[in-house]
Amino acid sequence: MPNMWRRAHLGRAFAWLWAAHAVSAYGTWFGFGALSVVAITVLHAGSAEVAALSSSGLAIGALLAVPLGPWVEFRAKRPVMITTDLVRFAALASVPIAYWLDVLSFPQLLVVSVVVAAAKIAFTAASGAYLRNVVPDDALLVASSRFESTTWSATIIGPPVGGAAIGLLGSLTTVVVDAASYLLSALCVAAIRKPEPPPIGRKTHARRWSDLVEGWRYVLAHHALRRFLLNTMLVNGLIMATESLLSVLMLSHLGFPVWQYGLAFAVPCVGGLIGSRLARRVVHRRGEQTALRVFGALRACWPLGLAFVQPGVTGLVIVMVTEFGLIVCVSLFTPVFATYRLTNTDPGRHARVLTAWSISTSASTAVITMVWGLLAHLTSPRAAIAAAGVLLLATPFLLPRRITAPEPASPTPPEEKPSLPGDSSQHRSRASA
Repeated sequence: MPNMWRRAHLGRAFAWLWAAHAVSAYGTWFGFGALSVVAITVLHAGSAEVAALSSSGLAIGALLAVPLGPWVEFRAKRPVMITTDLVRFAALASVPIAYWLDVLSFPQLLVVSVVVAAAKIAFTAASGAYLRNVVPDDALLVASSRFESTTWSATIIGPPVGGAAIGLLGSLTTVVVDAASYLLSALCVAAIRKPEPPPIGRKTHARRWSDLVEGWRYVLAHHALRRFLLNTMLVNGLIMATESLLSVLMLSHLGFPVWQYGLAFAVPCVGGLIGSRLARRVVHRRGEQTALRVFGALRACWPLGLAFVQPGVTGLVIVMVTEFGLIVCVSLFTPVFATYRLTNTDPGRHARVLTAWSISTSASTAVITMVWGLLAHLTSPRAAIAAAGVLLLATPFLLPRRITAPEPASPTPPEEKPSLPGDSSQHRSRASA
């Protein structure tokens, strides 16, 4: 059996990177929707304002992140990760400080949302490119599954604990913990001592227009990646729009307490552990193409059930069952696709492809969230959730028909050809979807 199917020790550098991912994931899910909760409970924001908070942060953050792809590509990745973690720490820490000074405002929450979104895109691009320096090819799916499993374990524990903390200590508590998690993540990344190979590419950092669009050009020239991107933009956008409206529906319209709201999303996240652990077995037994096509389609079939949420125990059961099915499919699909995308991207374009991918999905999610917020304002959150669920049923038609057949990669420009001394199979790729 190949190495990728065995339990493998991936080294101390990966362990620190995994620790950084874990602390930030637990902090994020402890503060599940922290800015939205603060907007609703402290500033008494409505549906349109909450949707604007989510969408504007993603949209403007994505716009600011456009030049970050080439900036990350041609620089050492570890300092970029540390810097972006510290930026997110400072941005989130400003919220409780402003609250204690009695100057917290909705515009400040918008600015914080934008900064955090842009920093997240840069961190994702840097960490995806950096991991290929510490994980060999045959362990990519193992590493992706471990990250995915950690994310879902954080999702199980974080929301109910965060909801309890809000009830006992106030909504700002979750923001403080989320901010502190990025500081701890930066310390974990700083603890990595493995030397980082010089970036693949030219030595000068001068900007070129072609660098800004190279990630999109590469993805759009690749038949399978192009269709996956379109599918992901719609699926992520419609699911996220549904989740933000569901928070308004459950907290404001149906009167669920915050702790029940957190519990409704935490319990189904057991499905994330199940899906991420099954990913390797499914690929081993059924193949990569089957895993991507089947679970890529199934993840779009569940959100329609959220339109039928009712008050009380019945509503909690509906949310939990629907979210469980969705999460199992997403958590199995994500690490398989992350591995596929890495192995189908030229090493010299990896950060730019990841940046372009993040910007595209963030921008589309922002637009869809904004449109669905307006739709909910004109109709109702329930009607908008139902419309998103119906549209999601059509998204599987965007998945590529053939996935596993390799496509010829775009030729690497002369100044970007790899020239690492002692380059080996350890200098390959991995990213999170």
